[in-house]
Amino acid sequence: MGSDTRTKPHVPTVLLVDDEPDILELLELALLHMGLEVRRASNVAEARQQLDSAAIDLCLTDMRMPDGEGLELVRYIFERNLDVPVAVITAHGNAENAVAALKAGAFDYLSKPVALDQLRALVKSALKLPQVHAVIDANERALLGYSPAIQRVRELIERVARSQAPVHITGESGSGKELAARLIVEKSSRHDQPFVAVNCGAIQETLMESEFFGYRKGAFTGADRDRDGFFQAANGGTLLLDEVADLPLNMQVKLLRAIQEKKVRKVGATEEEPVDVRIISATHHNLAERVQQGHFRHDLYYRLNVISLQMPALREMRDDIGDMANQVLQRLHSGNDTVKFSAEALRAMVNYDFPGNVRELENIIERALALRTGVEIMPSDLQLVAVETLGRKDSPESLNKFPRADNLDRIEREVILEALAQTDFNRIAAAKILGVTFRALRYRMERLSITDKDKAD
Repeated sequence: MGSDTRTKPHVPTVLLVDDEPDILELLELALLHMGLEVRRASNVAEARQQLDSAAIDLCLTDMRMPDGEGLELVRYIFERNLDVPVAVITAHGNAENAVAALKAGAFDYLSKPVALDQLRALVKSALKLPQVHAVIDANERALLGYSPAIQRVRELIERVARSQAPVHITGESGSGKELAARLIVEKSSRHDQPFVAVNCGAIQETLMESEFFGYRKGAFTGADRDRDGFFQAANGGTLLLDEVADLPLNMQVKLLRAIQEKKVRKVGATEEEPVDVRIISATHHNLAERVQQGHFRHDLYYRLNVISLQMPALREMRDDIGDMANQVLQRLHSGNDTVKFSAEALRAMVNYDFPGNVRELENIIERALALRTGVEIMPSDLQLVAVETLGRKDSPESLNKFPRADNLDRIEREVILEALAQTDFNRIAAAKILGVTFRALRYRMERLSITDKDKAD
């Protein structure tokens, strides 16, 4: 008979690094029961030798060892660009070590004493990571632009996707924060698990705990059945906390505990239940300033802001605006005719500040498609005239009327207040007069500190 040429399935190998034999044996037994191969190392030097000589699929290391720290292995793997996710075991409650490991590039962490259910969840997640040089998903092209700023965002997304570390995404409204979060998930080991996006500013404060953690039947009036919360819905996947700066302080305390302990308690329940959720947060506010003002807890900020990703404003990518506008136009146009921008329309968009960023660009182009009278989109179809001059730092009006340092904001404030006065402070009507979206007007009013108090001035 001929030899069997069928390829045997690859059995992943996990490297365990710890100087305590009892812990090594316990972890090894748990991993062997999962059908995995296990290699051991009792110190940092042995672990390095194993990583250099054997095919390792996951490294699980204690934080403290006789000849060094687990962080040294994290850096060793990261600096040599080894395709090996590494997780660290930290002392119970030592959030500082856990965060330091994640910042250094660790995939995840476990706290002592190690809970076997958490160990199994971590290992399964780590072994599902896609290859480093996997083919870029078509959806990634939705993150438009080729400027250095957006290229840095893409590179960081590629790196943080291979970790379980919390990511905090900052940027102005409309700059693509949720899209960045979704791209992180798509390139992560959790790509086939739930993705739950929560707008923290849209939840009534009295309902927050039950919405996040769920509740038991009879916990309060109207609780006629058990119900899961956002954490349970995202279990095994990712929870996006959008506009996280809007969380009230009392909810911040409960959220911090859930993140640290990886457990939640439903309203009306007596016991906690484990949850395996990766946290991504986002806000257009400066969270560090909110901490200084006493509106956001420093310890929660410390846990959320392990890796920071800054989305650039569209006005910082002016060289990309023409290409981006054409890509959006192709995506939005469903007609049989060939539509294009006139040179003047493209020039007007490049000179416009786009306070609503990419979302505003899409809205403007969608409106222009509806307003056009021919196959060429003209500047008048974009309806940027009322605000275009305000965005031009070289406009004669802005240079001559006031001193150079503050002329732009002062002119813009006057024009917006005049439009608001004409509409009795009806923002929707004022936005139509100015030729901008309601969202763009709201952003500009916030930036220029225009409130209802100005109505009487």
